[in-house]
Amino acid sequence: METLTTNHITVSVETEYQPEHSNPRTGKYIFAYHISIENGSLHTVQLLRRHWLIQDACGTLREVEGEGVVGLQPVLAPGAAHRYSSFCNLDTDTGKMTGAYLMARTDDGSMFEANIPEFVMLAPFKLN
Repeated sequence: METLTTNHITVSVETEYQPEHSNPRTGKYIFAYHISIENGSLHTVQLLRRHWLIQDACGTLREVEGEGVVGLQPVLAPGAAHRYSSFCNLDTDTGKMTGAYLMARTDDGSMFEANIPEFVMLAPFKLN
């Protein structure tokens, strides 16, 4: 598990190769990732946007940006956490992702970023 805290927001990520949805013969590799976002601040905050940088083993870089996460813009009270799962498709059996969430304090609307730790996606057969 990779974990990073910025601006009192802790983001933890675990990855999982999805062999049932992947097809290595055609260069299709699917990885699930499970994220926990914990609010360690004294303020209620809302996750507004996400920004991802995704790189495969060939160095191809994709950028993904949009509102919320999996269709939600969760509000986290102090001490609360939000968990969700999503997936990433790669053309190679290894890759990495990193990024940031744009957050806003609900009391004054001030915005800040919570960084997402860089994490590796690795098909288990690469370990042999």
